[in-house]
Amino acid sequence: MNVYDSARIADVLAPLGFTPVDAPDGADMVILNTCHIREKASEKVYSELGRLRHIRDRRMENGSSAMTIAVAGCVAQAEGEEMLRRAPHVDIVLGPQTYHRLPEMVACAARACVGKGGKTGAGILDTEFPPAPKFDFLPQVSTQGAAAFLSIQEGCDKFCTFCVVPYTRGGEYSRPVDDVMAEAKSLVTKGAREITLLGQNVNAYHGESASGREWGLGDLIRALAEIDGLARLRYTTSHPCDMDDSLLSAHGEVRNLMPFLHLPVQSGSDRILTAMNRRYRADDYRRIAERLREARPDMALASDFIVGFPGESQADFEDTLRLVHDVGFAQAYSFKFSARPGSPADMLEDRVNKAVAAVRLEELQRLLDKQQQAFNRESVDRALPVLLDRPGRNPGQLAGRSPYMQAVHVTADSSLMGSMALVRIDEVGVNSLGGRLVGWEEGLDGDRPEKRACA
Repeated sequence: MNVYDSARIADVLAPLGFTPVDAPDGADMVILNTCHIREKASEKVYSELGRLRHIRDRRMENGSSAMTIAVAGCVAQAEGEEMLRRAPHVDIVLGPQTYHRLPEMVACAARACVGKGGKTGAGILDTEFPPAPKFDFLPQVSTQGAAAFLSIQEGCDKFCTFCVVPYTRGGEYSRPVDDVMAEAKSLVTKGAREITLLGQNVNAYHGESASGREWGLGDLIRALAEIDGLARLRYTTSHPCDMDDSLLSAHGEVRNLMPFLHLPVQSGSDRILTAMNRRYRADDYRRIAERLREARPDMALASDFIVGFPGESQADFEDTLRLVHDVGFAQAYSFKFSARPGSPADMLEDRVNKAVAAVRLEELQRLLDKQQQAFNRESVDRALPVLLDRPGRNPGQLAGRSPYMQAVHVTADSSLMGSMALVRIDEVGVNSLGGRLVGWEEGLDGDRPEKRACA
């Protein structure tokens, strides 16, 4: 979501003459687009702001033009006033729902700096939740390349106890169907072959169609799949409670919906899931996985896990290991519990000892890594369709993603950038696959086994 937001921020600033640069040293403006999910996210922001202050001071000492510093995203939303207090050299602090108003803020910051005799730190704060959605005011999306992101939903109404998204992104909002379709067609016209639909809780999508009927994500996917030239569809991130019948069946019916789904479970313990306010049981998740693989036998799953949630016992942790064994995952993200300031879980007192949580995390990650490596090894000697969308790690290489989100490197001419290649896999690395080119362009489904499950 932040990658998409950053691209749209660049679109908003383009009419003002701004173009992206690779480093902050010579920039006229630096925007930190922040996420509040990870531990110590805000401290990392303040550390980076300190570095930027020194860069700007040196520029001014050398007689160069001033550099505008802005902080956007969820840390800005959660800590806006405190941020201006701790880092008074910051010019603009804006939340994730207000970046369409950035041109006005830039103009105000410029006037404020002139009023200060060129001194910096305009102190503009805009973290309101405007009544009209920001998408109504954004310019036409710029090209993103062969693999593009498209935000269709924002916010969350689930209120998981460990999460601050409902407070920083607001309640669930779904873009109208026609707006999504128009943006998707524009992206394809500009070269996108794959589109990933984005949302904090993307499968809660409930957009209004032109007829006034409310569409779910399954309906939207079926319509998007009809766009000529769109080879692949993905969506992230999802909540198990919103995997309805229409969406589950779409995985079996829509062939350009990729057989890979990131579906966070967080824990395999019913007791901990209740404490997290996840609203499902571990067996509910197991049944969803079964139904997905019944609909699409080559389906691969990824997930998120939190260990050491307050009150987690050894038995609770073993329930999580049991679920991992039962379901099998191609990829996973796993973390020790980190209390997010302002979340309900931050007030829980039955904290798990840090050393115990670290041991549990290491054990879980060993199991998940074993499953991921087993899944990747199944790719050897298979021909996989790979969308080549970026340079490879070595000269003469291109890279892309398999249907299962595996990074794949192949020796190929740069003229094939943006093409769908058929790559026979002959190398498995820690985090990527390697292979040789055996064909390219559409109609190349490759080898599709009857089942893609992890050991």
